[in-house]
Amino acid sequence: MLELRNVSKVVSGDAHVRDVSLTLQHGSLNVLLGPTLSGKTSLMRLMAGLDQPTSGAVFFDGADVTGLPVQKRNVAMVYQQFINYPAMTVYENIASPLRVAGRDRETIDRQVRRAAELLRLTPYLDRTPLNLSGGQQQRTALARAMVKNAGLVLLDEPLANLDYKLREELRAELPRIFAESGAIFVYATTEPHEALLLGGHTATLSEGRVTQFGPTIEVFRQPADLVTARTFSDPPLNTVELGKSGGAFHLDGGATVPAPESLADGRYTIGFQPHHLSLTRAGPAAVAVRARVGVSEITGSETFIHLDHAGQRWVLLAHGIHHLATDEVIDVFIDTRHLMVFDADGRAVAMPAQLMA
Repeated sequence: MLELRNVSKVVSGDAHVRDVSLTLQHGSLNVLLGPTLSGKTSLMRLMAGLDQPTSGAVFFDGADVTGLPVQKRNVAMVYQQFINYPAMTVYENIASPLRVAGRDRETIDRQVRRAAELLRLTPYLDRTPLNLSGGQQQRTALARAMVKNAGLVLLDEPLANLDYKLREELRAELPRIFAESGAIFVYATTEPHEALLLGGHTATLSEGRVTQFGPTIEVFRQPADLVTARTFSDPPLNTVELGKSGGAFHLDGGATVPAPESLADGRYTIGFQPHHLSLTRAGPAAVAVRARVGVSEITGSETFIHLDHAGQRWVLLAHGIHHLATDEVIDVFIDTRHLMVFDADGRAVAMPAQLMA
């Protein structure tokens, strides 16, 4: 078990990690989700022992390892920018941690070839990294981490340099590959959909703080605050500030949305995902609002339509190809069954299940 207890890291007066407490179990998959500079890599470096916290402590299986350097910890790390030994073949690169650990020749050969097969490196075992593509070099680094049999495996956006097909396959394979070893598996990403595909548990990060930690689908569906909801939305979460009175939220233009009776009258922010905004009315819970069309981005099977509603920028995700004129004013429909409600401090006060009750 890896425990971070009130860990902070300050560099030249700038807080990279702020008072983080996390407990990660053996055999678990844990995703660190947040935008660039949110603190994911800094947090991983503290977990590994590459950096020491300014305050707080790190424990592994009950032992305080705060001051223990990475060389004395059983940690495997893979970065987006792959690191391999240029003078060694792919085989020797993968085998290197096994040789350091003193494994016998037969064990080394078996584990290297198994890792190479899983990562489709068998044809390249006799090549040096300089004779590989970027994707093949990254897979070599992943294979070396696999065979190390580390207690803690840290992957910092490791699939970013791979082609789409292999990236999707490895997303499905990696949790199983590492979970079999009983390792604690930590995976950093900027992409919410990648966190959802990986599953496990997710910690959302913003400005060095962990805003929420729990089962991935739970954090996605029930964010504790507006910051977490925005972190876990791509395209960006649609939001609008409005007032509640008389049992309803009141949108600009006269539209109203039923509000939970438990909420006091006042100002709130509602949030909803782009796929919960549509061009046509989808059932009796849909509420029509007027919006001005900005840019339409056609991806092939889907169209992202950028809108302006009362100064709020929204994104609508529509299936199929839709051509809309810029500055055209149209009706769009919010599916009120999926609204998230946040108070003036950004704390979640109602989730979709409460609105549908």
